[in-house]
Amino acid sequence: MKKPFVTLEKLQEIIKQYPTPFHLYDEKGIRENARRLQQAFSWNKGFKEYFAVKATPNPAILDILRQEGCGADCSSFTELMLAQAVGFTGDEIMFSSNVTPREDFAYAHKLNAIINFDDITHIDFFSQIAPMPETVSLRYNPGGQFKISNAIMDNPGEAKYGLTRAQLTEGIKKLQGMGVKHFGLHAFLASNTKTNDYYPELAKILFTTAVELQRETGAHFAFINLSGGVGIPYHPEEQPVDIFAIGEGVRRAYEEILTPAGMGDVAIYTELGRYMLGPYGCLVATVLHEKHIHKDYIGLDACAANLMRPAMYGAYHHITVMGKEDLPCDHKYDVTGGLCENNDKFAIDRMLPKIDIGDLLVIHDTGAHGFAMGYNYNGKLRSAEILLKEDGSFELIRRAETPADYFATLNHTDYFKKCLF
Repeated sequence: MKKPFVTLEKLQEIIKQYPTPFHLYDEKGIRENARRLQQAFSWNKGFKEYFAVKATPNPAILDILRQEGCGADCSSFTELMLAQAVGFTGDEIMFSSNVTPREDFAYAHKLNAIINFDDITHIDFFSQIAPMPETVSLRYNPGGQFKISNAIMDNPGEAKYGLTRAQLTEGIKKLQGMGVKHFGLHAFLASNTKTNDYYPELAKILFTTAVELQRETGAHFAFINLSGGVGIPYHPEEQPVDIFAIGEGVRRAYEEILTPAGMGDVAIYTELGRYMLGPYGCLVATVLHEKHIHKDYIGLDACAANLMRPAMYGAYHHITVMGKEDLPCDHKYDVTGGLCENNDKFAIDRMLPKIDIGDLLVIHDTGAHGFAMGYNYNGKLRSAEILLKEDGSFELIRRAETPADYFATLNHTDYFKKCLF
């Protein structure tokens, strides 16, 4: 069974100051995991992790990762603003966007971020906004299906991202004519993979493609970006990936493909989000109601507005009833929130200990794509975010929304000019 990184006693202490629901993050776990990743790829002197800001867009979290040597992978204007506010500068920022507005490219250029072009037409589009940098990256979409052995991992041919193989050659030649001297190559071919083979297989594709492109165009490849896609064990019976085995698999591919081609100076980049933060966050909620009709329901003060993955994807998140970890799981429940949507369920037919009103529930593995995907349907307000620090203290790193926040964009109207928010 999954064990929470926080005790019932600590939660009770936190709740005296900050009521549920809230997302809680484990600083110790985040730092240790970042160091494991760095160690696994220490064989590559240029290695850098560009944390996917979209996964957990909180400056306190980003600053922890910055302290651990990570960069920031941004995909929008506001994510660039977050990165700048935290202190990321220049090539510490990777700008990987799609359907990119003019102002986003302009801001990325202002910050001297590395631009990762998602489409060949974006080259001319960007050139009308700012001078072309000496170093740029191109995102590759090989099309078809991405397989490991005989297992289909995903279907890049259906994805909206990236350039085709022919467009890579065309794009590099065009960029060389614009003064670009150094290139990066990037691809994301599968999400939440739970095999140690994903990164090494992706690396082989990118390394081989880079060698071909170098021979075709003479381009110098400064880095190859393996992007994200390394998953985490949401289910308790699943085993985590072995990041050291993954790093070693990429190293072997590097020595087999890049080094013999005279490309042994290529840096390896990653853009992990889920792997970096997922297990080191949880959603803490209190049981408000129980309902017994055709099924037994447990109603929480949290809802899909706080964690939409189960409603959106049918995703599994393990649940611990705090203080009842050792009791038998002999009751079957649907665990729900209060949205006017029947898919607002954190668990369906889940076997758990007997739950009582007032119990605290920890919903595991919400550190990435948890709070970040929140929304305000039904007028629900986003929760607080709290950091459990290494020394056992805790810090509010985002306050909970209030009705004043919800109505703030309507304050210009006559309807709300007299509201006392």
